[in-house]
Order: sequence, then C-alpha cells, then structure tokens
Amino acid sequence: MSNLKKWKTLKSKMVLDNPWCQVRQDEIELPNGKIIDDYFVSIKPDVAMVLPVTSNREIIFVRQYRHAVGEFFLELPAGNFDPTKESAEVAAIREFTEETGYISQEFRKIGTLYDKPSKDTNQIHLFLAEKVSKFGEQKLDITEDIEIVFIPVESVLDKIAQGEISVAGTVAALFLGLKFITSQ
Repeated sequence: MSNLKKWKTLKSKMVLDNPWCQVRQDEIELPNGKIIDDYFVSIKPDVAMVLPVTSNREIIFVRQYRHAVGEFFLELPAGNFDPTKESAEVAAIREFTEETGYISQEFRKIGTLYDKPSKDTNQIHLFLAEKVSKFGEQKLDITEDIEIVFIPVESVLDKIAQGEISVAGTVAALFLGLKFITSQ
C-alpha cells in the first residue's frame, strides 16, 4: 500500500484567461505541510490525435511550423477540442480530414495519454485510422500551413531515433499505436 498523498488546493485564481491561453494560480499545501502560493497550472483543451495508416502501410504525418521553438516538426494529425461540445472521436475525424484531406473507413480509439500532468490539464485521445483514402482538399485554420508526409511503418522507429520525429505526444502515440499496426 502506498503512503503517497495528494496535494491540497487552498485557493485558486485565474491569472490569464484568454481563448488562446488560460493559466490558473493555485495555493497548495503539500503532504509535508509546506505551503506553495504560486503553483501555476496551464488549462488546456483536450487533443484528438490520429495515427493514419494507408493500405501501403505508410503513416500520414503533417509537417508544420511551431512558433514557440521556431522550427518545423513532423507530427501526427491532431487538434484541440472541447469534450463538453463534441466527442474525442468526432474531433479526431474532423481534425484528420481538415488537416490532410483524407478520410478513414475504420476509426478506433487505442488510448488516452496525459500530455504534461505536472503543469497541464489536458489529455491526448489517440485513434487509429486504417483504410485511409484521399477525400478532398485540406481545410486549414488561419494559423496552419501543413505539408503532408508519408512515412513507411517500418521506417518510423528509425526516424524517431534520428530525431526527425521528436514531438513527445506524437512519439508516445506512435509507440502505443505501432503495437496495433504490427499485430495485423
């Protein structure tokens, strides 16, 4: 039996409440009795992420610019959503189609991951999309400029090891998802 105890929240206040970014400041009491009055939590929406696999055993990635670090990254198609307004599966299908112009005949949830639970509130809901096919054109948001990249399933682990695929959520999703792809 574990002796670990949860932290106690004494007070909370929103210090930044913007549609693009929300931050809450908590005053907490640790199990040892120490009080921390400035523990900041980022309130983030959940993410629906798709691991799309073509009939040729290629994974569809999106390459896009990420301003916070000023670099381009290979990622799985994904997007934020509000679970009080739509399901994770509906959001995953929507984001996948909008970002890639592809659809899938087979969608199934394969896991839920926490992004960064030490400071962030959101979860990543991961879906495997199989039998994907071109549906139409991308329907990108104003902040999106996305290139579609196809990578053979057999090359993905090498791309991770070489640092070509380096976004933590995508890497975790791939390690989880490859089990489902390779078991077929």
